[in-house]
Amino acid sequence: MDDRQQAVRQVQSDLLAMRDDGYQAFHSKLVPNLPPELIIGVRTPQLRTYAKKLAGTETAELFLEQLPHTYYEENNLHGMLLAQIRDFDTCLAQWNRFLPYIDNWATCDLPLPKVFAGHPEEILEQVRQWIDSGETYTVRYGIGALMRLYLDAPAFQPEYLEWVAQVRSEEYYVNMMIAWYFATALAKQWEASHGYIEQHRLDVWCHNKAIQKAIESRRLTTEQKDYLRTQKQRK
Repeated sequence: MDDRQQAVRQVQSDLLAMRDDGYQAFHSKLVPNLPPELIIGVRTPQLRTYAKKLAGTETAELFLEQLPHTYYEENNLHGMLLAQIRDFDTCLAQWNRFLPYIDNWATCDLPLPKVFAGHPEEILEQVRQWIDSGETYTVRYGIGALMRLYLDAPAFQPEYLEWVAQVRSEEYYVNMMIAWYFATALAKQWEASHGYIEQHRLDVWCHNKAIQKAIESRRLTTEQKDYLRTQKQRK
């Protein structure tokens, strides 16, 4: 057994020691596209604590070299470890290496590395590439990054709405992120975004889901919500 295999075995052993059977049964239902036996059942606060303890060690470095992983928690741990990398170029390269192995929405939606926020031009270029990739969770990650980093002034530009509106997918987890993006845009950039609803620029499912999520938001006024209710489409 080489050093990398030993590191992976050690990490898996540590994760299995944190297993919570009740949480495993609950969380398996939240990530239904994964076989339950691949979800150990480690609570997120414990996993974050473990990631902070592991970061910077030789075991962490060897673990990050190993892809693909076996368990759901290994993927989440991988993302959490990458998020702690402070060098932008290294962090971005490692994320691009990791993205093709992401196989569920929860890992995809982990908090963005803090170092990304300090390089808006470089990340924006990556966002366009991710959205255009055609890979389910890479597309979702790109739209999510666009939502988190570029919907507030001064970073926001109306053209970013078009990037998302042009996406067409049969994948539920892509379409849910499109709806989430536009619901958030309606809350943060109403003047720029409500025309996409008026003009029915999204497919029917994304259109109606965006309206639903926007209406659930506390950030929209009663008048805005009443207006959105009039814009629902029949399938």
